[in-house]
Amino acid sequence: MRARRIGALAFALMLTLGPQVAAQERDAYEREREEMVRLIEAYGVRDSATRAAMRAVPRHEFVPRESVGRAYGDYPLPIGYGQTISQPYIVAFMTEILEATSGMKILEVGTGSGYQAAVLGEIGCEVFTVEIFEALATSARQRLERLGYGNVTVRHADGHYGWVEEAPFDAVIVTAAAGHIPPALVEQLRPGGRMVIPVGSVYGVQNLILVEKHSEEDVRTRNLLPVRFVPMLQGLR
Repeated sequence: MRARRIGALAFALMLTLGPQVAAQERDAYEREREEMVRLIEAYGVRDSATRAAMRAVPRHEFVPRESVGRAYGDYPLPIGYGQTISQPYIVAFMTEILEATSGMKILEVGTGSGYQAAVLGEIGCEVFTVEIFEALATSARQRLERLGYGNVTVRHADGHYGWVEEAPFDAVIVTAAAGHIPPALVEQLRPGGRMVIPVGSVYGVQNLILVEKHSEEDVRTRNLLPVRFVPMLQGLR
C-alpha cells in the first residue's frame, strides 16, 4: 500500500514538473537560437524574414540525436549517407539571396534532413524539395509533417531534373555542389526568378552562384562566395 502511495505521489510530481522541465529545455534552445541569429546577423544577414525563420525553426530537430548538443553551432553536421546539414550562416545567406517571401513557390534540390525547406516554409513559401536518398526523403517528410510544415512537399528524385509537374518556380535553391548548372533547373525557373547553386568539384574550388533569369533568352550568373558542399549526385539511392 505504501509503495502504491509513493508511486502515485511520484507520478503526480512528474505531471507537475513535466511542463516546467519542458519549458526550461525549450528556453535553452531559444537562447541558443538567439545566439545563432546574432552571429548570422554579425556576418551580414540583414533580411528580417530570414532571421525570424532561423529564430523559429528548431534546428535541433533536424540533426541526429548524438549531435543535438551541437545543433546551433555555426558549422555543418553529418546526417548520414555522406550528407550534411549546412552551416546556419550558409542557410541564412542562401535564403536571403533568394529574396524569399511568403507565397513564393520554391524548388529545393537536396532535402537532406529538411532544415533548409523548413526555414523557407517558416517564411511562408510553398516548397517542393527533392532528395536523391530515399531514406533521407522519407525521414525528412515525416519530420516536416510532425513539425507542422504542411507547405513543404518532399519527393524522392534526382534533383538534376527538377520537378517538371510543379514548374515554373519563383526561385530554386540547390544544397549540393553541381559540376555545372543543370539546364532543367534553369528551364523550370520562371522569368524574373532567381536560383542559388554551388558549382564546382568536391575535390577543388566550389563557388556559390546566383542565377538570375530575366527572360528565356537572358540568363545571367554571378559569383557570390567560395563554399564547400557535398557533391550533387546522379541516380537514385
